[in-house]
Amino acid sequence: MPTYVPYSDEIEVLQPREEEISNEIVESMARINRLMFDKYRHAIRDAHAKSHGILKAELHVYPNLPEPLAQGVFRESRTYPVIVRFSTAPGSIQPDGVGAPQGMALKLVGVEGLKFLPEEADAVTQDFLLVNNPVIPFGTIYQYLDNQKTLEREAKSPEEMQKLIAQAGRTANKVLDALGIQKEIAGVQVKHILGETFFSMAALRYGDYVAKVRATPLSTSVKLLTGEEIDTSNHDSAIRDAVVKFFKKQSAEYEIQVQLCTNLQTMPIEDGSVEWPQQQSPYQPVARLVIPTQEAYSPARRVYADDVLSFNPFHCLPEHRPLGNIMRIRRKAYEVSSQYRHHMNAQPRLEPRSIEDLPD
Repeated sequence: MPTYVPYSDEIEVLQPREEEISNEIVESMARINRLMFDKYRHAIRDAHAKSHGILKAELHVYPNLPEPLAQGVFRESRTYPVIVRFSTAPGSIQPDGVGAPQGMALKLVGVEGLKFLPEEADAVTQDFLLVNNPVIPFGTIYQYLDNQKTLEREAKSPEEMQKLIAQAGRTANKVLDALGIQKEIAGVQVKHILGETFFSMAALRYGDYVAKVRATPLSTSVKLLTGEEIDTSNHDSAIRDAVVKFFKKQSAEYEIQVQLCTNLQTMPIEDGSVEWPQQQSPYQPVARLVIPTQEAYSPARRVYADDVLSFNPFHCLPEHRPLGNIMRIRRKAYEVSSQYRHHMNAQPRLEPRSIEDLPD
């Protein structure tokens, strides 16, 4: 059995100028939030602003997990109601043809215990935010700041220019592929979101250990969608339409898996751009996410998910708090963005007490 790194507060290491850089990033995000409000006359999230489906689901924790896996919400075999939100990453409402990372946010409901955030100590929710990329490309606060400055510049560019940039990226990718050169450029062909595997990217505390989390297609219904391309040429909301069409007649199952840290040198906490080697520590199954047939994007659900709900990796038990300098910055960024969005939209910021709080 591998030796897993035990969690301790010393695992995290503050970076030089971390507070200063954190403030710069949050201030940039706030400027983008104001710019997007002026554009839409409606406040939106600073990341993953465009939703494609909001669904009721259940998380079934597997029985008889070995001790290193039986931690936090996975400590014992039980079933949690879950709110699932599918989204794309930009902090603006872009046409689906503009290639972007895709996200799956999970909000477990009925999670007992004192929560990490003091202001939400009595909440009964636990969030996991996952993206279809195993790492954060800008893995440190210094790279994050450079990326944020780029996002702020792009936020001011006309949408038609963004579309042209995306088209240029798709053409460039084809040329590079023909030459046998592997390089990711914004604007890649859009794949069906339900066939993707989604990762926490950054590390999180996993009870007495440290881990990364992912959700990977389990049922044949979604495995068949892996790699399937979606035609976005004539419809700005093709991803949403594909999600709605799927769940009208089919259900989906994903497996939740964790990768436990075994070596802090090859599996660093403070650099989110490093993919942890699976030959050293493979992902191991801990639960099954079941999403039944339903209406995936009703008007009431859209308003509830976009204006009332907030998804935040720090909505968690202390046993699952995010780790690393990128996530420490995000703690403040999520709070500032959420406060602004709810204030400008005159909506209460509420954590659900029951799955029935999600409208049909």
